[in-house]
Amino acid sequence: MLFSILIAHYNNYNYFLDCYKSILEQTYQNFEVIIVDDHSTDDSFDKIKELTKDDARFRLFRNDVNKGVGYTKRRCAENASGKICGFIDPDDAIAENALAELLKHFSSDKISAVYSQLQICDGQLVPQKIYASPKQVKNNDNLFFNIFLEVNHFFSFRKDAYEKTSGINQDLTSAVDQDLYMKLYETGEVKFIKKPLYLYRIHDKGVSQAKSKKGKLNENWHKVLSHTVTRRNITKLYGKPVSEIQNLPEFIFQKQNSFLNKLLRKFL
Repeated sequence: MLFSILIAHYNNYNYFLDCYKSILEQTYQNFEVIIVDDHSTDDSFDKIKELTKDDARFRLFRNDVNKGVGYTKRRCAENASGKICGFIDPDDAIAENALAELLKHFSSDKISAVYSQLQICDGQLVPQKIYASPKQVKNNDNLFFNIFLEVNHFFSFRKDAYEKTSGINQDLTSAVDQDLYMKLYETGEVKFIKKPLYLYRIHDKGVSQAKSKKGKLNENWHKVLSHTVTRRNITKLYGKPVSEIQNLPEFIFQKQNSFLNKLLRKFL
């Protein structure tokens, strides 16, 4: 079974070397790597092209102009040929058994997506701790919005399930993964692997880690959740009309973060 590794890249060659190495070291070798460069302003794209030129499994594309992460990730998915796909950020890496473990859990056509624990790493990609949030979630729950980030990296999905959705929102500049998770969650079951298969690097240039972009992130997350409740035909949340809720992430967090829910998340 072909696995499509999807990488949206921008000005990240030095960190990408670790990502590249972790891909080559996979115990499962039937994969392709789709890299879409979002018109890097340095020489990263040319370096990656030179680095991968002798391996036909690496397929490189480049946006004519800088289009943003939503457009770039959507293009990654559109160019994937594999039955199973999974995104890796170019500054992160995966465990050597990551693809093999993920594929073992796509045992039924009912399973649309599989995700795992992840390791939080320092700037040199040295593991520091296992991120506590990812865990198995209840399937087919109309009020599941991933507010507590239970669904996370390493997230893989069936390409045919993805094609049942409207695809990644190309206009998003953040919360792109949340958009993908919500849409795939609605197509079938999701399954959690309690093994850290993804190495998430913490560094000051990380897109999701930049403090200056937190406001835009919340704005886009509100947009993602607004689209989600519309798809699910939800007009009221916890007795309040959705149209009157100005900040859906904050509102849902407050409603789902009761003392009882905190206990349940801790022990389940």
